[in-house]
Amino acid sequence: MTKRRPRPDGPNDWQRLQLAELKALADKHPGEVRVLGGPRTAPGGRVAVTIHIRTADMPRSPGGLRLADTEEFLLALPPIPLAPPEVQTLDYRFASTPHVLQGNRLCLYLDPAREWDPLAGISSVMSRLWQWLTDAAAGEFDAGTALYHAVGGVLHSTPGTPTVVVREPVAHARAAVGWLTPRTAHRLDLSSRAQGRDSLRAPILTLEHSLPLGAGETLAHLMTLIDAGPTGTPRPAPPPGAVSRALLTALAASTVRNPEGTAQHFVLAVPHPAAPRSPLFLLAGRLPSGPSDLLRRLARRTTPRHLSALPTEVSDAGIEWCYLSDERPAVTTRRDAQRPVHAFDGRHVHIWGCGGIGSWAAELMVRAGVSHLTLSDPGRITGGLLVRQNYTEHHIGMPKAHALAQRLASIRADVSIDVVPQPPSPELLEVADHADLILDATVSVTVGRFLDQLAQRPHRKAVLAQLAVDTHTASLGILTLVAPGTPWLPSAVDQAAGRHVLAAPDLEPYHGLWTEPAPGDELRPVRGCSVPTFHGSAADLVATTATLVNLLGTQMRAPVSGTHLCAQPHTGVQPAHQFIAHGDLAPQAR
Repeated sequence: MTKRRPRPDGPNDWQRLQLAELKALADKHPGEVRVLGGPRTAPGGRVAVTIHIRTADMPRSPGGLRLADTEEFLLALPPIPLAPPEVQTLDYRFASTPHVLQGNRLCLYLDPAREWDPLAGISSVMSRLWQWLTDAAAGEFDAGTALYHAVGGVLHSTPGTPTVVVREPVAHARAAVGWLTPRTAHRLDLSSRAQGRDSLRAPILTLEHSLPLGAGETLAHLMTLIDAGPTGTPRPAPPPGAVSRALLTALAASTVRNPEGTAQHFVLAVPHPAAPRSPLFLLAGRLPSGPSDLLRRLARRTTPRHLSALPTEVSDAGIEWCYLSDERPAVTTRRDAQRPVHAFDGRHVHIWGCGGIGSWAAELMVRAGVSHLTLSDPGRITGGLLVRQNYTEHHIGMPKAHALAQRLASIRADVSIDVVPQPPSPELLEVADHADLILDATVSVTVGRFLDQLAQRPHRKAVLAQLAVDTHTASLGILTLVAPGTPWLPSAVDQAAGRHVLAAPDLEPYHGLWTEPAPGDELRPVRGCSVPTFHGSAADLVATTATLVNLLGTQMRAPVSGTHLCAQPHTGVQPAHQFIAHGDLAPQAR
């Protein structure tokens, strides 16, 4: 007796609810939507159903997608409502069209986590499908914002592979040589020259067209997709074309120049389907070490360009795709490009004092893109400072300026950082003539007097700024700023602002910034003869310093001398921000 195979489970409750809603929608619009046949169980617990959408009445344009009067789609419902249903075409006619993944899957939700609401149900999916068809037929997708995908529109990344970081421009040549240098176990940097003895040679190949179906899973599959042409229509094992043969030749030539037992990496430069003049999309992959060694042995026996038939172990080898972090300026937009701190991008900044304010200001400015940072602080790091300053256990015992330079270099490899003696120092007498900003975070009278001296230099280029917080909470901040081309001294601006604030009842919460510390405002962190220091947590210092840095950034392009006061929200102080311009202080501040 033959055993009957168990029937697959049918739709679950959520899927049945969506199918019922779809049927109701089709019944309500009989001429526009039709459901063909019953639901079918698909892999992964999904339930699929075929639908017809009437598109004959949708407006067309010469540049739009050519639609038939009726288009057929496969609608797949996931087993749980955490992800939206998938919509697929039944052929590859829509390949290279915006929002089409791997040639036939429609990307109706750019960010499902924010855009997909399970309570909205199948009606929202059908509404998005209808809108996509309308926009596609009318040719209303904007190449600058729509998802025109160079390589299938899906992430090519194999678990366990390192990330490839690209910051240099990549030449638009048919074949070029790149070098991958390990920075960590998880990171390789791509450059045009070897950066060390452990750099690995990797060919960079420019393709003639996009890969709308993706880049495949094996070397043979990739070569087939490269030879398939710009439409991406798959063809059974076409003869190797010039580009795919160039890839094979470049791979073989590189293997013999890399050590035995290493995986052979490669980079594909793929043109944008809707914007051929835009920067090429980069894709990084590698052959595992086993197939790479076999290809290496073959290349040693014959000239790489004369390789013809490949062993199955090489052609069917699975490609391990590396996540590629493309950080080329031509293809990336800084996330802070519209924020005040963008004013520090490319600037040379001096920070004197690397404590509770200076250590945090330095990191904020490095992350904002300063090109050259000069640090100064003679102090040494102790464990108690970690409560509120930007250091770690690793830095205890180190000089502050050198420890901060080390920390900041780990944030950005391309920033130039140097350490100079604490002012006043003869080598700093001309710094105001070439730096863009000098920031005094020392609360030192001596340093303040030296800043006054620099303010009087006839060719001063630098903006001069002093940052401080109140001693009791570190939640009130003050920024004194002196613009270039003005005769004002920072100390005079500060004193005049102090007289103004002390005479203003509405600014009473800020009076403490100009009065001697009251009992309890300062503390001795260690019993005995320890130097008095201030209260405040890291959260207080980070928040107040960030506010002051933002205020400074708003003025870097057109500086106005004066004094900013600010208070954190948890203090309840009003006004939370006050700017006292130098014009309101004349003539006392001269």
